[in-house]
Amino acid sequence: MLYWLATLSDGGDFFNLFRYITFRAGGAFFTALIFGFMFGRPLIDLLRRKQKKGQPIRDDGPQNHFSKAGTPTMGGLLILAALIVGTLLWARLDNGYVWIVLLVTLGFAGIGFADDYAKVTKQHHAGLSGKVRLAIGMVIAAVAAGTAAWLHPAALSGQLALPFFKDALINLSILYVPFSVIVILGAANAVNLTDGLDGLAIMPVMIAAATFAVIAYMVGNANFANYLGVHFVPGTGELAVFVAALIGGGLGFLWYNAPPAAVFMGDTGSLALGGALGAIAVVTKHEIVLAIVGGLFVVEAMSVIIQVLYFKRTGKRVFLMAPIHHHFEKKGWGEAQIVIRFWIIALILALIGLATLKLR
Repeated sequence: MLYWLATLSDGGDFFNLFRYITFRAGGAFFTALIFGFMFGRPLIDLLRRKQKKGQPIRDDGPQNHFSKAGTPTMGGLLILAALIVGTLLWARLDNGYVWIVLLVTLGFAGIGFADDYAKVTKQHHAGLSGKVRLAIGMVIAAVAAGTAAWLHPAALSGQLALPFFKDALINLSILYVPFSVIVILGAANAVNLTDGLDGLAIMPVMIAAATFAVIAYMVGNANFANYLGVHFVPGTGELAVFVAALIGGGLGFLWYNAPPAAVFMGDTGSLALGGALGAIAVVTKHEIVLAIVGGLFVVEAMSVIIQVLYFKRTGKRVFLMAPIHHHFEKKGWGEAQIVIRFWIIALILALIGLATLKLR
């Protein structure tokens, strides 16, 4: 919205700053951060009054989780509100990629909100039907993937870019949309599974998002893309503004979610943020790199898949409890110990993901 101020510039005044993505990304970050600090406590108080008993705690979970009974959920609303305000104020609203990622985020937030609402009202950890969640998520992801393919340059539309190889593309053709749906759905649900301890999901999400802000900026700049040997996707640099707002809102939320959490993110936040990461990866043609940068989320999701499949086949468990962060809880690791170590892993994987920009 504020980008229009650049039209008032003669090229050498203050208004010229609004032409720069980096300046507007900074504005989006601080706008979202201040929004989070200002409205975090009132939102938590409102959620506490409305939910009364808060998020239901699973009976089969780690015993220390029962001390969290009464903590309200749906805290993801704070991140989303800050993200929306920051993006709408500072991003170019004539950029189709921004709207793709924003609408995917809101679409998955809607699924998560319905799921959280069902859990709170029924006071049971089983919320919205899994089939319903999957069906709606597939529709949202398919529309986003199809639109992205339409907006991509003709030479890249329907193509899968390979990291580490310069100019390497695989033509997925009609399989591109189904593949992208898997990426977006997988990212959304992987982040959702990771969100099980105070502060565990939000920091790795911000780390992955910051990594993709760099990737989006580089991919969207012809000079940087040519220097790095990555595929140039015009317009994707604007996603750095979206990501900056996400990080600002995430930090505002983490202020209240740090152990002991005053509010949980809930599916409202985790599905939305995971969907956003998946959509950004699809738009920037870095779908495979997402599996590296978001490797922590992949491990969390795979631990659940392995546990379920192995139990159905043998009646035994590979892990003491899945997702894997609960396994370490059962082994006696402290919550803060798990969270910080997982943050470190997320940071290492992000650096490896960034290295793919140059190692070609």
